[in-house]
Amino acid sequence: MNGPLLEVADLNVIYKTYEGTVAAVNGVEFSLEAGRTLGLVGESGAGKTTTALSIMGLVPSPPGIITSGSVNFAGKNLLSLSEKEMKKIRGNHISMIFQDPMTSLNPVVTVGVQISEALVAHQNLSEAEAEKKAMEMLEKVQIPGQRYREYPHEFSGGMRQRVVIAMALACNPGLIIADEPTTALDVTIQAQVLELMRSLKEEFSTAMIMITHDLGVVGEVCDHVAVMYAGRIVETGSLEQIFGNARHPYTLGLFRCIPDIEEETSKIRPIEGLMPDPLDLPSGCPFHPRCPQCMDLCRTVVPGVLDDGGHRVMCHLYGKGGAVHG
Repeated sequence: MNGPLLEVADLNVIYKTYEGTVAAVNGVEFSLEAGRTLGLVGESGAGKTTTALSIMGLVPSPPGIITSGSVNFAGKNLLSLSEKEMKKIRGNHISMIFQDPMTSLNPVVTVGVQISEALVAHQNLSEAEAEKKAMEMLEKVQIPGQRYREYPHEFSGGMRQRVVIAMALACNPGLIIADEPTTALDVTIQAQVLELMRSLKEEFSTAMIMITHDLGVVGEVCDHVAVMYAGRIVETGSLEQIFGNARHPYTLGLFRCIPDIEEETSKIRPIEGLMPDPLDLPSGCPFHPRCPQCMDLCRTVVPGVLDDGGHRVMCHLYGKGGAVHG
């Protein structure tokens, strides 16, 4: 196909609650080519998961409302599709790997049947054919096929996450959204799962959105990076552009939070302050209350986006051509 596989444009999502209106996603824009991986990075509450749920058509309503924007996948605007049409997309063309496998696996149904369900629903396979394919998928994620008839509680945390990966890949989707898939795992198992996801993504030529707050995970598996803050993407670019030439003060702050094993210091340098309350976002640049380089302009005017060869940054520090002011 010509053009990006996925294009998200001017996406805005709110949640109407008793306390007020939560501005969860505010004008998010990004695109993703087939077979590539985008890392969606930011602190908890930045709007990463709501963005993913919007793509999947799973924003809980009420209280969630997608007020504007478009999500074009393979030439179709997903936001204009009916629920019946979206059911044909989910699990078949777009799959999601959730953070905690125990909340996405049915505890009273064997793992094999849970993988087979998607194959029967979307691939028009018989139950026998779906069982055979499900066993093959378990083998792909390094779980013996004969464990098809075992229940989720009989697997370790890392193996349950592998089962969820097998479910996501069963129908060979064009896009997988992985919502912090390794957060609940210990470091050793995390590395194994990331390596497995990377190798399977290449084998199946699948595009992926990796949602995480861990820049180490991004460096391992992603081609492009989008940094989110207070419902906005404040910086985006290729992995090399972000890791080699980060510009936004928030992105730089995230990198400073990573301990450097070559630097002799007893403290890491956290970003001062907290993520703003989405019920009452600050005026101007949403990061200005925490920004060490805040100017008067930042407090009142929302910055535009500078595009420098695909490296996009939303910050008043950068003018035409990317020069730093002051």
